[in-house]
Amino acid sequence: MKKPDLLVLIAVWELVTAFFALIGLAVLVMIGFQVEALFLRDLYFNFSGPFFYFGLAVGALTLLAYLMVSVAGAAGLLASRDFGRVTSLAHGVISLLFFPIGTVIGVLQIVYLTRTDVRDFFKN
Repeated sequence: MKKPDLLVLIAVWELVTAFFALIGLAVLVMIGFQVEALFLRDLYFNFSGPFFYFGLAVGALTLLAYLMVSVAGAAGLLASRDFGRVTSLAHGVISLLFFPIGTVIGVLQIVYLTRTDVRDFFKN
């Protein structure tokens, strides 16, 4: 059976969002190490409280989970595996939260991945 056309485009979208999640993770790590000399010099905020580090940890774990879902979905789609379709559906649902661009692309991604010809491609 011929591979559906837009699977590569969805995989590229997932890799782009994974790249931006990686950038966000790097920013959180830099803030966690209190790199005040770079860009936090004039910001008057207490960086030593436990709630600050708890918030950084929650944000970092959230971005890491999103990064893993994005990469797993893209790899599964490119390898034509069924777990890639399911993971990409989960990625599409998460993308609905990122208004306006992520919402539009997430809806299109969900609609495309639930079409019968795409579903049949992954079943075979």
